[in-house]
Amino acid sequence: MPAKQDEVFDVVVVGSGSAAFATALGAIDEGLSVVMVESTDQWGGNSAMSGGGMWLPNNPLMKRDRAGDSREEAIEYMEQTIGKPGPASSRERIEAYVDGIEDFVRTAENHGMSFMRGKDYPDYYPELPGGKIGRSIEATNFDLKKNGTWSDTQRNAMPLPIRTDDVWLLGRSWSTPAGFVRGAEFVFRTLGGLVTGKKLTGIGGALMAHFAQAVLIKGRVPLYLNTPAVGLEVEGERVVGVRVKDSAGERVLRARKGVMLGAGGFESNQEWRQRYQNVRGYTSGAPGNVGQPIELAMELGAAIDYMEDAWWGGSLAPYSAEADPSFLVGERALPYSMIVDAQGKRFANEAESYVDLGHHMLDHDRGGDYWFLTAGPYNKRYFRTFSIMPGVMKGMEENGLLHKAKTIDELARKINVNPGNLRATVERFNGFARTGIDQDFGRGNSAYDRYYGDPTVRPNSSLGVFEKGPYTAYKLVAGDLGTKGGVMTDTVSRVLREDGTIIEGLYAAGNTTASVMGHTYPGPGSTIGPAAVFGMLAARHMAKN
Repeated sequence: MPAKQDEVFDVVVVGSGSAAFATALGAIDEGLSVVMVESTDQWGGNSAMSGGGMWLPNNPLMKRDRAGDSREEAIEYMEQTIGKPGPASSRERIEAYVDGIEDFVRTAENHGMSFMRGKDYPDYYPELPGGKIGRSIEATNFDLKKNGTWSDTQRNAMPLPIRTDDVWLLGRSWSTPAGFVRGAEFVFRTLGGLVTGKKLTGIGGALMAHFAQAVLIKGRVPLYLNTPAVGLEVEGERVVGVRVKDSAGERVLRARKGVMLGAGGFESNQEWRQRYQNVRGYTSGAPGNVGQPIELAMELGAAIDYMEDAWWGGSLAPYSAEADPSFLVGERALPYSMIVDAQGKRFANEAESYVDLGHHMLDHDRGGDYWFLTAGPYNKRYFRTFSIMPGVMKGMEENGLLHKAKTIDELARKINVNPGNLRATVERFNGFARTGIDQDFGRGNSAYDRYYGDPTVRPNSSLGVFEKGPYTAYKLVAGDLGTKGGVMTDTVSRVLREDGTIIEGLYAAGNTTASVMGHTYPGPGSTIGPAAVFGMLAARHMAKN
């Protein structure tokens, strides 16, 4: 079969998550022609599977609400959380990110996308200088029927009209009036959509559905599925296109203005996980994220950084080779729970940001298992998202990853932990729960810890005594939401070589790049926020090129 003819566009975008779609949206806004390619049979990437939040300090929605934020406070807070910066998280890149937020949000809104604030969601270190509550925004619920057949190929982890601020209240829907009311609202919202013939989705699914409506449908941008990028076309010192492969063979998509690599990280590439991170990856990321775009850029001399890092967190261990790990967010902060190591001892603040917990699990690793423990009141009072996921509870129990017991000593024996050690840990923890002060790790001190807690439990909404069974233990592993290392880019997302020079015509954003957030996670949506903003910045620069 003869090779297909080259196709020519202004912009070629590799990937189909937030970074990719934001680049395409910006290109449309500039009047440029665009094509997108996705290596798998589903589009949306990690963004579609995520909570859908975007951490965007000093954003237009905050200004409309007069929420009290500023460029200076945002930059100060980022520098406080990131600490000693690497090149990817330099002052210049931080400023570019903060300064690009308004353009992204306003452009998205001008093209029909709709957002709302997570007004109660705090930064992950809100007590630090510049810290705030309510900097995250998300897309409003979306009727998937509006996107026609594109909805059939959208990657979507939870096709329900859920919102970020539902999660913290739904967790205690059986224990607090506010939680019960929100639970009822969620049920009626879901039923309302069904009665009116809508197929509503929320969080990450809604964000990507909004992007698709703006880019694929209104913008008429072609998106080729099952079409991986297999090479970059170079003329002289400039990238001028992407070589792709589909069922009909290879062809070149030529780019007059630029090529965007926005196709995620390498979390599903176990060989790279071992090479760069020395871990067995337990990822909640998309299966197509195997690092191919990073490798293509490296072949042209692109610099890389942060390859040893990821958006870590504690996850319930997968019960089979085919099952996915269940990433824990708010469940860890609820009272009557704790996390212990193979010695039966606590080692961190269980309610801290998931990246911090993941780092602590990896740093503390002594060759044994970690266990997420809950007492009787936890099991009765709190809704657990993972408990309704098909097969999770049964599969974990059948494979020795979930144990139940009437006493602490019995539980210790079942998880192969020294009963005396676990008993001592529980007794010490109970003392903290009664006084409200965790003298070991400060659990409950931060507004972030308390966000997911139970306000009816006093004196500390994140601590509850272990004195009533039955007790449950879930095996915990260091999971992730994706890797955060990749190619180095400048303030407008151009890919850089080791010597700091620019690879002309080549841009990258999202998890394909070394993160502007460094080794930390300042607030909810610190992955998607920069992905979208730097995607938009790239499109603006391409238009001037």
